[in-house]
Parts: sequence; C-alpha cells; structure tokens
Amino acid sequence: MSTPNGFPQHSRACVTQSMEGGAVQDLQAKKAGKAAKKEAGGRVALPAEGPVSVGTPVSETLKLLPEELKANMKIKSITPRPPRKPRLERAASLDEKSWRRWRRFRTSQESLTDPNDTSSSNGSLQEASPSPPNRDRASPCHPCCQQNSLHSSPDTSEASPVGKSRGSTSDLGKRASEISSAFGGLLRGKAFAGGKPRLSQIMPARPLPPMELNVASHTLRTANRIDSDCLDYRHYSQRKFGRVSSSLSDTRLHGNGMVYDSCSTDSMKSTFSLLTPIRTKDVRSRSYLEGSLMASGALLGAEELSRYFPDRNIGIFVATWNMQGQKELPVNLDDFLLPTDPDYAQDMYVIGVQEGCPDRREWEIRLQETLGPHYVLLYSAAHGVLYMSVFIRRDLIWFCSEVEYATVTTRIVSQIKTKGALGICFTFFGTSFLFITSHFTSGDSKVNERKLDYNKTIQALTLPKNVPDTNPYRSSSSDVTTRFDEVFWFGDFNFRLNKDRETVDSILSQNPDTDVSRLLVYDQLTSEMSRGSIFKGFQEADIHFRPSYKFDIGKDSYDTTSKQRTPSYTDRVVFRSRYKDDIQAVKYSSCPVIKTSDHRPVFALFRVKVRPGRDNIPLAAGQFDRELYLLGIKRRITRELQKRREQKDQKSSSICSIS
Repeated sequence: MSTPNGFPQHSRACVTQSMEGGAVQDLQAKKAGKAAKKEAGGRVALPAEGPVSVGTPVSETLKLLPEELKANMKIKSITPRPPRKPRLERAASLDEKSWRRWRRFRTSQESLTDPNDTSSSNGSLQEASPSPPNRDRASPCHPCCQQNSLHSSPDTSEASPVGKSRGSTSDLGKRASEISSAFGGLLRGKAFAGGKPRLSQIMPARPLPPMELNVASHTLRTANRIDSDCLDYRHYSQRKFGRVSSSLSDTRLHGNGMVYDSCSTDSMKSTFSLLTPIRTKDVRSRSYLEGSLMASGALLGAEELSRYFPDRNIGIFVATWNMQGQKELPVNLDDFLLPTDPDYAQDMYVIGVQEGCPDRREWEIRLQETLGPHYVLLYSAAHGVLYMSVFIRRDLIWFCSEVEYATVTTRIVSQIKTKGALGICFTFFGTSFLFITSHFTSGDSKVNERKLDYNKTIQALTLPKNVPDTNPYRSSSSDVTTRFDEVFWFGDFNFRLNKDRETVDSILSQNPDTDVSRLLVYDQLTSEMSRGSIFKGFQEADIHFRPSYKFDIGKDSYDTTSKQRTPSYTDRVVFRSRYKDDIQAVKYSSCPVIKTSDHRPVFALFRVKVRPGRDNIPLAAGQFDRELYLLGIKRRITRELQKRREQKDQKSSSICSIS
C-alpha cells in the first residue's frame, strides 16, 4: 500500500521514525549541553569531521547516539523544527510515477535483450520493473533503506556530503530530502533490474525507407500545362536540399532564417500566388535596370534565368512559307503552328513569309488567334511582300531587349520588293538572336545569282544598331551573322534539284516519304554548303519530308502545267551558333495539309541554350502589340461561340416533329 506522497506505507513510516528519533536526541543533547556548561564554565570544541561514507546504512546515519552529540555539538539554544514539507512532496511525486509504472508493467513478459538495459525507445514496451516491496510489518525498515544509504541514482557518480553540524534541523531536512531522492533513484535505476523481466525493444526487419523532406502537396496548387515555367516550383532551396535552380526570394528567405524548410516556402507561394514571393527589402535595396551578370536580383541575371529555365534551354519554332500572294488564307493554322508531335508548345514562334498576302494585318491576327492568349507579338516587320512576325510567351517579354530590324533589296529594278532579305534581332537574357528571312533569285540554273544574294545580305544588313554585341571579339564587320550568338536563316532560297522531272517522279514513287536521301544527292544547296561557298558556318537538320515545291494549288500533286517544273527543296531553315552545340534541332518537317499555295510551309523546332545577361542593355520593358492581342483573343472567342452555335443548330435540325 502506498501513501499519497508516493512511498510505500512501511517505508514512509521508517523514514518518519528516523526523523522523529533525531529530533528527540537533539532535545536531549540541548539539555545535557546546558548542564555541562554550568559545571565546566566553558565550551566544548568540535573536532573536524569528514564526510559520511557512502556505504553507511540509513539507520546508522539517522540514529545519532547521545554521547556523540555531547562531544561534538556546540552548546546553544536550538528550537527543533520539522523538515520542510514541499521538498518531501516533490521527491515523493517522482517516486509515485515510478511506482505507478511498476504496477502497470508488473505482468509484462520476459525480456529478450540485456536485462541491464533500462532505456526506452519509440514503439517498445521496455520499462523498469521494480520488485514489489516487502509487506512484513515486523521489519523496522525497508530493505532498500538498509542496503543503500545515501546513494544517488545510478546515473550520478558522486554522493552528497554530510554537513558539519549533525544536530541542526536544516541538516536533517537536507538528509531527508537526499534520502527521498536516493529512494526515487533506486526505483528508477538499476536496483530492480534483476526483478521482473521486461519486453524487448521491437526492431524492424529491414531499414525503413527515408521520409521525403517536402511533404507539401503540389496537387492542390493551380498549374498550367502550357506554362512549363510553373514546374520550377518543385525545386527548392539549393543550400539545404541541393536544388538545381533557385530564385532570388527562395534563397534569401532560407538564408536569413525567415522560413525553415521547403514546406514553409510552399506555404508562402500558395498563400500569395504561384509567383515567387519577393521581400520588400529586396525591392528597396536595388534597381532592376542596372546590374551585373551574377548579381542576385538582376532582371537578366543567372538567378532569374534559372527560375524560368532550370536547364537554360528554350524552345523555338521557326517557319517559312511562300504564300504566292494568295488573298485566301487557310481556315485553320493549327497543323502549321501547333504540330501534335511535341507535347508542349514552344517558348518563341518566328514566322517568315515570302510573297505574303495583301492584308498583312489579317495574317498577323490569324497568327495571334491560333497561338492564343499565352503568346504576344513581340515585333513584326515587312519588306515589300516579305513579312516576319516574332511571338513570345507573355511571361518572357520582360527579359527581351529592344527589337531592331533591317532590310536588304536584291532586285532593284523591280517596283515591288519581292526579292531580298529582312532581319530582326534582339537579346534574350544574355543571348543575342538574329532571324533572317530571304527570297533569293529563282531559276533552275541561277545558282551563282543566289550566292550573290547571300553575300549581299550578310554585308548590307546593318545589325545590331543600339543593342550591344554580346561578344565583339568574335564579330566581323563584313558578315552580320558573326555578330550574334544564335542565327536562324530561313526562306525561299530557290535552290533546285539538278535532275529531270521523270527521274525525280520515279524516285518519289519508289521511296516512302521519309526516305529522300536519293533526292538530296541532286540538291543544289546541299552541294554548295559542302563546298563552303554559301552559308558558311551554318548547319541544316536532316530532311525527311518530300519537296515543298511545286504543287498544284489545292492538290497534293506536283506541277501538272505545261512547264512541268521539277519538285525541289526551295524552302529551307538553316542555323548557326557562336558556341558549339548551343542549338539542337528537334524536328524538321513540312505541313502538307495547307494547300492554298504552290509551296508547302516548312518549319523546324529547336532547343537553344540561353546564357544570363546584364541589365545595362536597352530593354523592351514588356512592349508588345496590345491591339493585335485583343483582336486575336476576340476573334478566337467569336469563332468558338460560332462553332458551338452551329453544333447546336445541327442537333436541333436533326430532330423531326410530327404534327
């Protein structure tokens, strides 16, 4: 049976008895001291006293003999007081917890591990199991009190020293507290390790899988499939979790201790928006119109580039089409601008047109309508009937420099500029781009004239103008293509196949569409490029499509007129880079479903490496054709509503009513 203070009843009685005995002996010593003082007329000096041995029993420590008290006590008036109650209660409360644990687990099974191991672990029932106390009332004291006097818990290595004045009341209180603490330590320690056995610690059969650091749910956040830059948010702090790409706000939030882990960053992003949070301090501390290549917070710097393009590669769609001046435009341009082979749309669309339709604005509206609200017209230019339009994702317009263009005319005698070149250039982050669309001299045998058109173009195209060259040491004043990092040249080059019509038709009928290697042996452009006489330093992707010229309008058959022109690869896309392997061709094909011209559109998809830049270049500052954007979106909505109305009318007309 245990008392409210946590001791077993007989143990508490033992300690209380010892304390009362000590108080009575103090009173007797006081009277004896007074009598001795009167007789001797002097004081008795106390001899030096060392600490009590750790192995001294409790009964010997508490029961002090009157003779020792007379010899060692200073003779003075002392009023005995009971020990302080709070200390005994505090010590007893700890013992009470141990005693309750013992009662809870006294029926536990035998231990399979080391019986001396008393530590507990998560998921185990291992617990110290003290032996039940001796209930024999004849015993004057608990056995543990007789064997262990002032021992602390087994974890402590030193015993508490005994005060010099054995008979003082404060010392008695200290000793009682020490005894209570020692008793609780014995209950919690290894004194009862050999009693009842304990359950062993449960260990897994194999190592547990590591827990993922990021437990935030990405499925609950809004994501746009076409906006691939939103996927950057699954990458987190590079300093803590090895993130490949980082943003300005992420790194500073983690570095300054504002957030602790990726979950906190996700919470901030999902709380405000999908955009990376920006600290007020960052906005106030610097200007975004000035900066260096690696400065944190630079608009065109490495940190911002990595946030939008973790692998620093962008997708570019480049297309050329000789429209033959037709007023009628295709009903649908999806197959041309949005081929189904790649799963995702590209970051940039550049379309060059030769012999364009009379209504250039209508053509641009159709392009905007097809690409939709995710893209804006960054710039467009024209040289006679040569058109070029550059569309870019609306999120990326802030990273473009001012756009510049220049033109070259190769046929001066003509009233209408049908032959020549048109170039558009700008810098995206730290990479400069040049796009040229050309229409060279026509004719099967006029190869030299076409080479002259090429040479005149690279010499007379005056670009760049205000935007600085990213690498002037590798530039040449006589060749415009050397003054830019990435160059794409596309158009109707008018190079033909040096073979008669019958032979070409025979090869096309025998071989499938993708095997055109026998035709390319007779290609004039391939032969001239291999000699280095034209397009020096340029490359062309492998051709796996049929010749794009010359078709009967609205049909899939080649020229059936009296001229019987030989099918040829007149429409081409070539590219050049200052740095090796910066441009990777992904797809190179034609669009056979558009049949409004005698040429088939030809397009190419590229992955282009982009480098960080400096903010000291003249920026476009988000400039785009807003009017065209609104017209294209309105046209897109109108067509969709009209399509739904037609479907609804078709369903209603198919139901017959019988009167």
